[in-house]
Amino acid sequence: MQLDLLSNMAVFARVVQARSFTEAAKRLGSTKSAVSKQITRLEVELGTLLLNRTTRRLSLTDAGVAFYDYCARIVADAEEAQRAVGELRGYPKGRLRVAAPPAFARLHLMPALVGFMQRYPELEVELSLTDRSPDLADDGLDLAVRIIEEPGENMIARPLAPIHWVVCATPAYVAAHGEPRSVAELAAHNCLSYAMTALDERWHFSGGDGEISVRVHGDVRVNNNEALREVVLHDHGIALLPTYIVWNELQSGRLCRLLAGHTPRGAFGRHIHFVYLPGRFIALKVRAFIDYYLEYCGSPAYWDRPPGAG
Repeated sequence: MQLDLLSNMAVFARVVQARSFTEAAKRLGSTKSAVSKQITRLEVELGTLLLNRTTRRLSLTDAGVAFYDYCARIVADAEEAQRAVGELRGYPKGRLRVAAPPAFARLHLMPALVGFMQRYPELEVELSLTDRSPDLADDGLDLAVRIIEEPGENMIARPLAPIHWVVCATPAYVAAHGEPRSVAELAAHNCLSYAMTALDERWHFSGGDGEISVRVHGDVRVNNNEALREVVLHDHGIALLPTYIVWNELQSGRLCRLLAGHTPRGAFGRHIHFVYLPGRFIALKVRAFIDYYLEYCGSPAYWDRPPGAG
């Protein structure tokens, strides 16, 4: 088999995965025109059209669908071989593409990156901030941070930390409106909500009295926990937030924990995981990042340790 054909097959697989010539060229470190020419040469050599091209989108022809499966398999095998060699060489290098929720990334990934890059100077990190669940293969990602209970099909998940939730408010709000002494008393307070939850919202708790819930109401709903924290910090109400968002404010006293005798259940997810695609080898750069970050966070994670704990 000619080397040009193998190269063009790999480019074709990248174009299909990226869904555009421009994005594929970016991932390949090439140009849009060069990528387009390689696909054209491949179609000429095969004697059939692989892609339908319009100004808006690319779509696969029937021949393209059949041919892509073979191309994707060849690319995957080549990447596995590259990872295997990397394991033997024993030092991570290249580009690591990671996706993470914006709030978690800003608060907890970005502060760790400097130390990671100093430890592995031959690595580059490309961080994509998104609240959606990325498709690692289609998005060209090596690794993602996901707040999920179970990994999706064909995904490997490595637990990072459990998510703990806290009902919190500022001392000024409590002084002005009183501290709820029971779950039921939350119904009389301005309870601020995560916008993706139901309008008729209930907060759920477990404790010495078993499972209990209360219908809450508030005048602010927002689909970002950092933004919700800022509203609470302006003495405007009570919020149910994950500790990884408010650990600093709890430790400094800017926020106080309410209903400490009850364990709240949050609006989404109970675990934070690293997820990556399965294979015979885990890429050395992926393993290096996971191991470094687990060491950085510790167990329990630093945002869940009591004040003064190491």
